[in-house]
Amino acid sequence: MQSALFSSLQLPNGSLLPNRLAKAAMEENMADDGQLPGPAIRRLYQTWAEGGAGLIITGNVMIDGAALTGPGGIVLEAGTPLEPFRQWADAAKHKGAQVWMQINHPGRQVMAAMGGRAWAPSAVALDMGKHSKLFVRPKAMDAAEIEEVIGRFAATAAAAEQAGFNGVEIHAAHGYLISQFLSPLSNQRKDDWGGSLANRARLLLAVVRAVRAKVSSGFCVAVKLNSADFQRGGFTEDDARQVILWLNELPVDLVELSGGSYESPAMQGNTADGRSLAREAYFLEFARELAAVARMPLMTTGGIRRKAVAEQVLAGGVAVAGMATALALAPDLPAQWRAGGDQAAHSPQIDWKDQVIAALARMALVKRRLRLLGASGSAGGKHSPLLTLIVDQLRTRRLTRRYRRWSQART
Repeated sequence: MQSALFSSLQLPNGSLLPNRLAKAAMEENMADDGQLPGPAIRRLYQTWAEGGAGLIITGNVMIDGAALTGPGGIVLEAGTPLEPFRQWADAAKHKGAQVWMQINHPGRQVMAAMGGRAWAPSAVALDMGKHSKLFVRPKAMDAAEIEEVIGRFAATAAAAEQAGFNGVEIHAAHGYLISQFLSPLSNQRKDDWGGSLANRARLLLAVVRAVRAKVSSGFCVAVKLNSADFQRGGFTEDDARQVILWLNELPVDLVELSGGSYESPAMQGNTADGRSLAREAYFLEFARELAAVARMPLMTTGGIRRKAVAEQVLAGGVAVAGMATALALAPDLPAQWRAGGDQAAHSPQIDWKDQVIAALARMALVKRRLRLLGASGSAGGKHSPLLTLIVDQLRTRRLTRRYRRWSQART
């Protein structure tokens, strides 16, 4: 009997996902010159396409070349050449999966070495302990800058549709700009964009409306939302429930639930408020509760690496099981499961005392595997966390110099 994971899913706009397994977004930092997608990222996404996921969501594509989450980030703005993006979309779609572009603005989560601008709801700096100085001190946005960001999200979504993507996912999680507006810790405004949850959610709802107004009805519009920030005094599960209720009133095709931020990396299984997460499917408990009130399908991502756990996600009323790190380790996991296997992908454990450095090392290991997949289609074997982190830091410095040259040439 075929697993429910391989049943199709009709989305609210009428389009169809061929199965319930999604390649969730990971930040690849693999842009070519000009912050454009090139052969390596096309090869990576072709590998995932052949791996059998029904939905493939790209890593962060930035809506503003002056504000990137990392120096190897891909940028799509009004006027950006679309042919590299068409080739990227074609590579990801060639086995029948839908491919959605995750679109994002980092807000205050911008590395100081990049020299970019860090717009935020309020001038509240990241609290990363002794590592806080690595990030730009943010500037509180004025009304015109907020409207500019809304317009940029819409322009990037329209360009993604022109390039052949099936949809976009608006990133409103993980402490990036829209998530910063949602959190009372980072949003301390006294105007219409701060204070009450209705005001703090105003940017997200405005972006959804602006994006939908710029794209066709058959083009999917999704939202990635934190189930909680996992910081004391931050965005809570009750807040997430209310935001879902507001999104119910808009033409949203799917909401992906995750959690955490740079300050509290719950998406890696670690929280700043002391709460324990499940060892796998970290946010499933929250997703089940929210599925009871959501009109659109929900997807949850975070720690899923076994077929039985992915099936538990669906049994809990969640429509799509998203996998990220697991598909960096084993990009053909969906195809293996469809064939009747029950293979699992096991993430490397790094138990260093400095949790920030440990998180960087975990991300560096994942990005190393992504680069290997982009180069040869193979994720390779085991790698040293320390050596990988050192190599990643050296690579980041080189990419930062390249990005600064590109950024300066644009001004």
